[in-house]
Amino acid sequence: MNEILLGKSVTDSRDIFLHGRYGNRHGMIAGATGTGKSVSLMVMAEGFSRLGVPVFLADVKGDLAGLSQAAVITDKLKPRLEKLGLTNFAPAANPVVFWDIYGKLGHPVRATVSEMGPTLFARLLELNDVQSGVLEVVFKLADDNGWLLLDLKDLRALLNHAGDKDNAKAISATYGLVSPTSLAAIQRAVLTLENAGGDVFFGEPALDLAEFMRVGLDGRGLINILASDQLILKPALYSTFLLWLLSELFEKLPEVGDLDVPKLVFFFDEAHLLFDDCPPSLQKRIEQVVRLIRSKGVGVYFCSQNPDDVPDVILGQLGNRVQHALRAFTPRDQKAVRSAAETFAPNPKLGNVGDVITQLGVGEALVSTLQDGGVPLPVERAMIVPPTSRIGAITDVERATIRSRSPVGTRYDTAIDRDSAYEMLNRRAADPAAAPPPSGGGNHAPAGAPANAPAAQGSGWGKAISDAVFGTSRRQGMIEAMAKSAARNAGGKLGNSLLRGVLGSLLKK
Repeated sequence: MNEILLGKSVTDSRDIFLHGRYGNRHGMIAGATGTGKSVSLMVMAEGFSRLGVPVFLADVKGDLAGLSQAAVITDKLKPRLEKLGLTNFAPAANPVVFWDIYGKLGHPVRATVSEMGPTLFARLLELNDVQSGVLEVVFKLADDNGWLLLDLKDLRALLNHAGDKDNAKAISATYGLVSPTSLAAIQRAVLTLENAGGDVFFGEPALDLAEFMRVGLDGRGLINILASDQLILKPALYSTFLLWLLSELFEKLPEVGDLDVPKLVFFFDEAHLLFDDCPPSLQKRIEQVVRLIRSKGVGVYFCSQNPDDVPDVILGQLGNRVQHALRAFTPRDQKAVRSAAETFAPNPKLGNVGDVITQLGVGEALVSTLQDGGVPLPVERAMIVPPTSRIGAITDVERATIRSRSPVGTRYDTAIDRDSAYEMLNRRAADPAAAPPPSGGGNHAPAGAPANAPAAQGSGWGKAISDAVFGTSRRQGMIEAMAKSAARNAGGKLGNSLLRGVLGSLLKK
């Protein structure tokens, strides 16, 4: 059966399940620090993996890496297993792939500046509206002239080019005013981003999102764990990166409707960072993604301390809820308790749900999941079952062992620095007469780029895997595949318009 055992009811010892066919209806795990949110997340991740569903999650504290190791039945665990009646509990490790933007604790994760797009990049740089408009002009200039924006030095070179007195006049006349003050502010923000680790994140080979959709030979979905203990110290980079991943999935995955189980489950830890200082226009697009991505077979699960960290319009889309204890010490805490209580389907057996939330012990939670017909289960007070894997961090040796067995291999380990805006603009500055005139359309391969230049996306996937993930429409002959890859990476108007579509259609319409 496509079910995930979450816990047992405290009132009548009934098993409480999350049904796989409603796994794409999204959910939330909330509760104060130390109440058991990480354990609930691990139980869900394991459950989806056993159903053959790949999982992506961010490991903010380093303890979720324990999913890769089998649990040890300790004197502390035995009484809980007996209380829950789990006589058949079998410790087991899960199939895990480690990722890390900094490339230290997992496979490097990279994206190109073009893929991120001007809107998300402006949020990443924390620009105001005027500066964001100037950044839009800079991206458009790159598109029209075929200047590839792959890494931060490409962007810096383009900003310097736009800041030149003569160039600024021509650009302002064609695209709109580009002020030196705004350009200087953007350059300072790029420097700050570079110091925060953006220099290793932006570049090639860029991540192929199909990597996250792998299923092992045993039929279990792979659990992709992004090491985020350092990344979380840069909240803007953390939240924007995860939003970019979610947006890319939304754009690239085909419509599949409601399946027996999701195609991917995406856990967004520290969810409040996604909405902190979020412009209203961007928040509306996030709401749109959450509302519509379920038809792509993706379930999104937010994890945060307070339910009100997530806007009400998104909270209303979350059908599967696990609420751990909240402490009502402050007026904000009391409001959060009331808000959480009001979102559950009432259960007369529990009495006042708000009071129960403050009385829950560690490892207990109020649970409500979607049942037959998509009807929410009346909220139940439950003891959460333990995961079959280790609760806690792993050693460097254990991590190295898992990495050595990774199906991803070494395709992302070595950075590639090919001919792009930095080199093109340097050649233009050295010999203006030799520089080709702006194409306007820009639908061409960049000057000096080798014919077999590597694609921005990882190219190690087999045809069958790619078809299975993104649909049969991706089947194509070798010539067509090469042509599409060239268009995508050319940096010209057509190629970058397609990239703009990945985020632009989400953020601008």
